[in-house]
Amino acid sequence: VQLQASGGGLVQAGGSLRLSCAASGRTFSSYFMGWFRQAPGKEREFVASISWRGGITDYADSVKGRFTISRHNAKNTLYLQMNSLKPEDTAVYYCAADPTYSGFAPLEYDYWGQGTLVTVSS
Repeated sequence: VQLQASGGGLVQAGGSLRLSCAASGRTFSSYFMGWFRQAPGKEREFVASISWRGGITDYADSVKGRFTISRHNAKNTLYLQMNSLKPEDTAVYYCAADPTYSGFAPLEYDYWGQGTLVTVSS
């Protein structure tokens, strides 16, 4: 599967953005999906994940209640709605996919998009 993330940009603290990840290749619904982010000088960290049909989601504590992960299998697209953004949310955001259930570690995902930059100003 090939992944293409988009939707990043510059936003003020308290604002919102919606990221998208378009998938092509093998059937999108056969992949467990996740969002990760990497801030300058830091390791890549888990943000959220969603099961194959969207019935199970999980979030990092730092984004719980502010971010919502969703997917539209007919459109081969993964989303991340980000509300109440904070300067500490500034990072490059990556979408990731794996055929099997994957947890919080980047190594558990086999396929990655190229990343989209989110910058939150204070």
